[in-house]
Amino acid sequence: MKFIKPVPAGSQVTLADVDPADHLGLKNKAHTHDATMAITEEIGDLQQRLFADSTQALLVVLQGMDTAGKDGTIRRVFDHVNPAGMNVCSFKTPGGDEKWHDFLWRVHKRVPAFGQIGIFNRSHYEDVLIVRVHADSMLPPHLQREKHLFPRRFDMINAFEMLLFESRIKIIKFFLHISKAEQKTRLKARQTDRSKNWKLSASDFAERKFWEKYQKCYEDAIRATSTPHAPWYIIPSDHKWVRDHCVATIVRDVLTNMHPHPPMLANQVT
Repeated sequence: MKFIKPVPAGSQVTLADVDPADHLGLKNKAHTHDATMAITEEIGDLQQRLFADSTQALLVVLQGMDTAGKDGTIRRVFDHVNPAGMNVCSFKTPGGDEKWHDFLWRVHKRVPAFGQIGIFNRSHYEDVLIVRVHADSMLPPHLQREKHLFPRRFDMINAFEMLLFESRIKIIKFFLHISKAEQKTRLKARQTDRSKNWKLSASDFAERKFWEKYQKCYEDAIRATSTPHAPWYIIPSDHKWVRDHCVATIVRDVLTNMHPHPPMLANQVT
């Protein structure tokens, strides 16, 4: 597999230059599936060590357009992780009381505890993505004319993620990159598949009108917030088996480099 490198800090990001259907040199679906399953077993073992160590944590952020596969990624990559050592949090569009607090108010309390893997299915980045696309309706009135609001939010996100990193919480962020054509195929499949129809809403089709604007917002966010301590990875996701293998490989490698070491038993049983 071609190794996917993190986006360098401050580099220009052009999503159109990244092929969402790239196979990355992977052999085929069946072979890759078997390799991914072996990696997910390693992730399960590493999570147990992380849980026993309990001096650090891992936060995995998943972002992407509708149907990019955030739920499916969680199911497949973390299939062998003990639920007791994992916390999955799904962030919706900010609403209710959330709109009247600072944008990180709802996020910090959902950060994983030491020993855990935390997964954000969407995240604090919604406040520089969907909120930016629909600022006229999602921002409180006193913020709608703030010209420098979103660049300042990028700075706040970087400061927040540095706080987490310095508190021994490792962060990795994945943009699951799909094509507009593949999204259309998946939306149509949800219309006809009863097991997936519940996922569908009228807004999924309406949001397609803003595709280019979302792509620009993602490019800006990734460029401004990919850092050595909280890197972004752009994952080709038109093929689910490629997506899962890439994410699993990176998660496994990051956990390995965290070197979780369970404490040794002080006294031997006689």
